[in-house]
Amino acid sequence: MSRELPKVIRDVGFDFSWDEKKVWALPLPVDNIEIDDLTWHLLIPFIWSKPNGYYDIKPIEVIEHPTEHPEEYERVKKADASYPIDIMFWKGRWVILDGLHRLMKQYMEGRKVVRVRKVPSSAISIIRID
Repeated sequence: MSRELPKVIRDVGFDFSWDEKKVWALPLPVDNIEIDDLTWHLLIPFIWSKPNGYYDIKPIEVIEHPTEHPEEYERVKKADASYPIDIMFWKGRWVILDGLHRLMKQYMEGRKVVRVRKVPSSAISIIRID
């Protein structure tokens, strides 16, 4: 069953689907950016609850109420922040392709700077799932 993306996701997200493994395989340098450039993600319902949710949990809700979202909170705790967050400049700001749980973990740790790989939009043809 295919569902239409919620308006908030359409407004801020990508208009294509991508293969995370193809993103990981891109030979990109690692850079640092201020975490504040990415924390807007925490206010958008990017997380799916289970079993019937669909983009219905904001990351900040998991951070602030971990007992209400134990599975997601556990994913955050287990996230390996040694890997950089993959981002692309899209619709006027940096948007995460891969690494939301790593961002959440580093936010909870009070980090001010995070490691990222900046995926150029020219790579869309490589990472896109048709």
